[in-house]
Amino acid sequence: MTPTAALATGSTPVQPAASPGECTVSAATGSTGTNLYTVTAQPDDALDDTPGIQGRIDAAGAAGGGIVRIPAGTFIINGKLRMASNVKLEGAGPATVLKAGPGFLGNTGPAGGYPIITTAGADNTTLANFTADQSGDTLNGNVPGRLNEYVVDVRDSHNSVVEGIQTRNPFTYSIAFVGGSNWCVRNSSTQSETNGKYTELDGIHAMNTSHGDIVGNVVDQRKGTDGDDGIAVHTFGTEDVHDIRITNNNVRGGRHGAGIDLAGGSGVIYNIDLTGNTVWGSPRGLEDAYYDGTKQIHHIKVLGNTFRDNDIKSVGGAVDFERPVTYVTMTDNVACNSGGYRLPAGLGNTNLRNMQTSLC
Repeated sequence: MTPTAALATGSTPVQPAASPGECTVSAATGSTGTNLYTVTAQPDDALDDTPGIQGRIDAAGAAGGGIVRIPAGTFIINGKLRMASNVKLEGAGPATVLKAGPGFLGNTGPAGGYPIITTAGADNTTLANFTADQSGDTLNGNVPGRLNEYVVDVRDSHNSVVEGIQTRNPFTYSIAFVGGSNWCVRNSSTQSETNGKYTELDGIHAMNTSHGDIVGNVVDQRKGTDGDDGIAVHTFGTEDVHDIRITNNNVRGGRHGAGIDLAGGSGVIYNIDLTGNTVWGSPRGLEDAYYDGTKQIHHIKVLGNTFRDNDIKSVGGAVDFERPVTYVTMTDNVACNSGGYRLPAGLGNTNLRNMQTSLC
């Protein structure tokens, strides 16, 4: 059987087409505000554009919502942008760049970290069509609080949409959903390119949250040597993570992690749907891991994914459920040049029609 996404050696595989980009588990719609607030700050002039953009966000929020539109160009961010409820922050595409400037490390966000932008409890928000560049290639991001907030930080918010966002040069997680619920990230991309500067550079990270969709994204945490998990679903402390759909993504995990990681602990991970993803060139395709406890992962669907050219060629190189799990349905996946599958016997576990071949 020929796997679904052809891959030339050293190239990025063709991204599988997303199912009409729908946020079906989260039902997230984001902002419904329609009044337009155009950012008039001058791009490409090396001056700090944080006040000009934040002022437009605040004005839209104070009026009950709206669209804050940023034109193409590079806008220097020395502060930390903070969303308001019912606001959409929209660029003109990848050519709209929000870039951490030389003063970026001189202040922190509301949770003590270094986000380009955070929702920080704002509800009904949309972030769309821009590049968020944390400048981790030129700044020294090894500072206290580095992992307190993230490049694009959706935190303690409800009904949040992230779409058409590119992240570059991170020194922390790239796109993260922390707390809150009903969020969707689609048609976005992350990239990690640094070498020997950082650890724990996850691409898309969901922590202590629920009812989310991760749909049709391109995640590449291995352009450099510092990258970690491509997509991580993570419990931290005793809170559960559940009801998350991860589908039609194209993922390469970094050398410190895996393509997709279910990172359990004192909270439980359950009701996770992993369908139709292509995971390639990673140390391992899909794995479970435990950091701060031993709560059991359960009710996981692993259906119709392709695992190719991953580092580990033995059992567990494609999918590795190392510890006891229950109600895991693993069917109709393809592993080529990626080792095989490990799923321990357990209540409700199903392991059917999973193919393994040495050639892709």
